Amino acid sequence: MAYTDFTLDTVETELGVTPRSGSVFATLTDAVPPPWLTAQLARGMELALVSEKARSEFIVAPILLAVRELSGGRVAILSGQRLDVDPARRLLGECDFLLSESEPLPRLRAPLLAVLEAKRNDIDAGLGPCAAQMIAAQIFNERAGRIGRPVFGCVTTGEDWQFLRLDGSVLVIEASRRYINQVGAVLAALLAAVGPSIPISR
Repeated sequence: MAYTDFTLDTVETELGVTPRSGSVFATLTDAVPPPWLTAQLARGMELALVSEKARSEFIVAPILLAVRELSGGRVAILSGQRLDVDPARRLLGECDFLLSESEPLPRLRAPLLAVLEAKRNDIDAGLGPCAAQMIAAQIFNERAGRIGRPVFGCVTTGEDWQFLRLDGSVLVIEASRRYINQVGAVLAALLAAVGPSIPISR
C-alpha cells in the first residue's frame, strides 16, 4: 500500500489520526491574483476539461506558480516528488505536488504542504491519500527539527479546493471548499498553509 491506497478510515485506524470537520484557517484576506494568472485560467479552463493531466497543467500548476510569485520566490514547488518516510507504516510513494517554504533545491526541505489532485473529480476519495501524505510530511518536518508546526494539505479538482490541517494527531478538514471563480481565496489559503511568515507581494 502507498499513499493512494489510504482512506480516511484507514488513516484513523492504522495511523492513529482523528479526522474532524472544522475551520482550517483563521480569517484570511483574499490575495490579489497576478494578471497573468487570470488570463491563463481564462484560456486554460476549456482545455482543462479534457483530462486530469490537463487540469494539472492548465489550472493547478499556474495557481501554484502564482503562489510562488506572491511569496517573493520563497516557495519551492516539487512535482511528482517521492516522499518515502516510513515504509513499515506504508508512508511512501509519489506526491502530485509538495510545497515548501524554501528556495528550490534538489532535495526536500521542511516544512511541507501536500497538494493532491483528486482522481475522477472525487475530492472525498482524495482525503485519505492526502491525509497520509500530511502524516508523512509531519514526520519529515519533525526529523528536520520543525516540531509542533501544523501540516497543511489540499485536495483539488482544479475547480474545487478542499484544505486540511494536521495538528498532532488531529486532522481538521475544512467544512467548506474554495472555488476557482474566487481564486484569490485559494491563493490566500495556499500562502497561509506554506508559511504564515511569508509576506504577500502586491
